[in-house]
Amino acid sequence: MKVLAISGSLRAASINSALLRTAARLAPPEVEVTLCSVVGDLPLFNPDLESHPPSSVERLRAEVKAADALLIASPEYAHGVTGTIKNTLDWLVSFESFVNKPVAVLNTSPRAHHADSALRETLRTMSAVIVESASVSIPLLGTNITESGMAELPSIAQAIRDSLAALHSAVMWQPSEHGPAFPVDPR
Repeated sequence: MKVLAISGSLRAASINSALLRTAARLAPPEVEVTLCSVVGDLPLFNPDLESHPPSSVERLRAEVKAADALLIASPEYAHGVTGTIKNTLDWLVSFESFVNKPVAVLNTSPRAHHADSALRETLRTMSAVIVESASVSIPLLGTNITESGMAELPSIAQAIRDSLAALHSAVMWQPSEHGPAFPVDPR
């Protein structure tokens, strides 16, 4: 299963990006987590460009289309989602391959409930399938924990693994355009 991880932060020391990189590192063999490569290259959303989208938008859409699911982690700024994640999602609003895409939302701060709620509302409006069992809060803000620390701390590593397992399970059970999906026996 291919998972595209999207961070709502462009900051080099972003705890959200670090969490997504750790998820890629801890993913089981049947789950491949790849960080979205173009978020910082996207121009501001402009509907006038929809008929001939910029190459960065084409790359974003290709990455989303190739993914079986999305994993999103984004900080909260001024009680809302970041411009980064909103701009990324705006470029996907009319993109057919986004509809019914399973999405897990990771929240790195228990107090970031405004952005978490707003992000979920945007995703629902865009017809994503939010996988609640895979959407978790992992309190990392202010801990100064490294990626290695996240991978080594049992409580954080297990929360990440549980999220990925729930996302994998949801994707395996999700009906596809070719009929109902059935769980894959990992043996």
